[in-house]
Amino acid sequence: MRNEGPQGFFQGLTTTIAREVPGYFCFFGAYELCRTGFADYMKCDKDDIGVAPIVFSGGFGGACLWLVVYPMDCVKSRIQVMSMMGKQAGFFKTFMTIARSEGVRALYSGLTPTMVRTFPANGALFLGYEASRKLMMKQFDD
Repeated sequence: MRNEGPQGFFQGLTTTIAREVPGYFCFFGAYELCRTGFADYMKCDKDDIGVAPIVFSGGFGGACLWLVVYPMDCVKSRIQVMSMMGKQAGFFKTFMTIARSEGVRALYSGLTPTMVRTFPANGALFLGYEASRKLMMKQFDD
């Protein structure tokens, strides 16, 4: 606040938004696609596929999100760190600097632990979401 004013709190916001929009499209799209596939295979309604398919669908959705957004997340994090050191650069300049100086693989550095974490975390997230949604819908039906 002292150095940059209120704008300092919003460093990396544009990149975050550019990351979130396609990321959540993939997240929810992959979840619903997978859940629909299970329902078709099991010849039942999506709400009746059971715990394991919901957990798998959630994990799959999370994996799709991170595969798409990880390079953008890497650039966003670099922008935020650089802004704290007073070396602000935009998204494309930061992206190109990383790709040229460290190689494209640097944009995926740390992806493996993220993928390992995302499957159970998002599986549990969607299991909780579906359970609470069913509980709330049951309250409205009564």
